[in-house]
Amino acid sequence: MRRKAVLALAVSASLAVGAGALRAQQDTVPRPAPAPAPAAPSDTSARPPDTLAAQRRERGDSVRPVPPISPGGAFVRSLLVPGWGQAVLGRHLTGGLFVAFEGAAIAMVWKANWQLNFARERGKYVKSHRQEREDWIALLVFNHLFAAAEAYVAANLWDFPKDLHLRAVPAAGGVGVGVSVPLP
Repeated sequence: MRRKAVLALAVSASLAVGAGALRAQQDTVPRPAPAPAPAAPSDTSARPPDTLAAQRRERGDSVRPVPPISPGGAFVRSLLVPGWGQAVLGRHLTGGLFVAFEGAAIAMVWKANWQLNFARERGKYVKSHRQEREDWIALLVFNHLFAAAEAYVAANLWDFPKDLHLRAVPAAGGVGVGVSVPLP
């Protein structure tokens, strides 16, 4: 096994040396210079694209980084599935809370619907169970709208410093609130 490895190493080294010698021989052979290409007519009205501005739009700059998704895209994603826009923005805890509430609200709509059907069979408490189901449906719609609004704001505040600290500070005659915001 060891002999095969040494033999393979020796063969690859000799091939590399031979290729280097062949390349050196080819470099010493004079070659004719290529013919110059005809000059293209210059168009003074055409301007080269502003590549620097295009790069800044794509990846942002050191002053204002670009979020991974636009605020409108985050809004639509979280409107369709609460927590989706937050997940794309890296706000996993917030997105998880919206998903958890969505699951609880869907379960409660199902439970309230089951209770309403049972109440209709018995002929008792139909109005209160119908109201309970409508309340849970309203909370479900509110969760979608609130998640979408939160994702929109989070995408707009993407570059806001995360190390924002609130603390109580002594003030004249009472207690005040101090805010420290680190600047880059």
